[in-house]
Amino acid sequence: MHRNTWMEIDLDAVEDNIRRIGSVCGKRMIAVVKADGYGCGDIQITEAAKRAGAAMMAVSSSDEALILRQKGYDGELLILGHTDADDLDDLRRNNVTVPAYSLNWVRKAIEAGCKGLKVHLKIDTGMNRIGFRTIGETQEALTLLQEAGAKIEGIFTHFSCSDSDREHTLEQFERFRNVVQALNYPFAWIHCANSEATLWMKEDFTNACRIGISMYGISGSMPDLKQPVSLYSRIFLIKQVKKGETIGYGATYTAAEDEWIGTIPIGYADGFVRKNQGRKVFVRDQEAEIVGRVCMDQTMIRVSPDIPEGTKVEIFGTHCSLFKMAEELDTITYEILCLVSDRVTRIYKRSGTKVAESNGRMNEAACE
Repeated sequence: MHRNTWMEIDLDAVEDNIRRIGSVCGKRMIAVVKADGYGCGDIQITEAAKRAGAAMMAVSSSDEALILRQKGYDGELLILGHTDADDLDDLRRNNVTVPAYSLNWVRKAIEAGCKGLKVHLKIDTGMNRIGFRTIGETQEALTLLQEAGAKIEGIFTHFSCSDSDREHTLEQFERFRNVVQALNYPFAWIHCANSEATLWMKEDFTNACRIGISMYGISGSMPDLKQPVSLYSRIFLIKQVKKGETIGYGATYTAAEDEWIGTIPIGYADGFVRKNQGRKVFVRDQEAEIVGRVCMDQTMIRVSPDIPEGTKVEIFGTHCSLFKMAEELDTITYEILCLVSDRVTRIYKRSGTKVAESNGRMNEAACE
């Protein structure tokens, strides 16, 4: 690691979370590892999910699926979002399952040639994003794809507010069940529950559940899940600033007294957004305020006089809750994790010991 800002992922904790969720789900689990495993590493989280019993992985797009294949994952793999007809041949050859979500997409897939292509039908039950909206168009899509030789293996929908409105979620579920029953087709995969719905919705109609953010301990229904992800930096410079001096771009902070200021190598280019100004991080055994604007590559924090250069700073983790950080930034935990850029090294641990290290940019440079 050549830069003292890093993310730590406890793989044991990830696997433990998946097993616990699996015991509640009681069905086959589809681990959602899109967006580079929510910023935590697609292949690393995939391997952890596989060890913990997940039967399928899901990603958002063709490039994510093919990258995961290139990295060595050869199990069941589903794309949840849009695919281009031009990519279908590559996806079929790589044994990737794709979603059919509109009649226009179906016609393009047939024109491109979809014989042997593995497909899950996507139903729009109220998210109003992608998916078939009526039983009639879903039946037409199913018939057309069957006639073209596609392998229709599954059907699914996505809930819009399972973490905040259970009544609305159950209404979506009933719409989904009505469509599936009307089709009267032997789908091998029937899935609708996302992370939160998996933990509270009890039904025996579906046979699989999709888990994503809950793998990282983020859940309102199971708050005692482990928190496996932490983000750290390290103070590389400490200086004393006199009362009345200003700090950073725009001179937005003025020292109220003589203060000790530490600088850490993390900024908005790392996904640590400027809105963090005024928030607290954790240094040794105390909180430290972020003072002045967050720069592209550096951030300044006010520390006590006894803190030396080289001291580790926790951005989020054991002492700085990811939930609290999301609340203070008026966002969600997903966004914070996904924003951590690929120039931040990921360190993977088991039993408290580092077992792997990954930096997207360093890895790319090594291949050139």
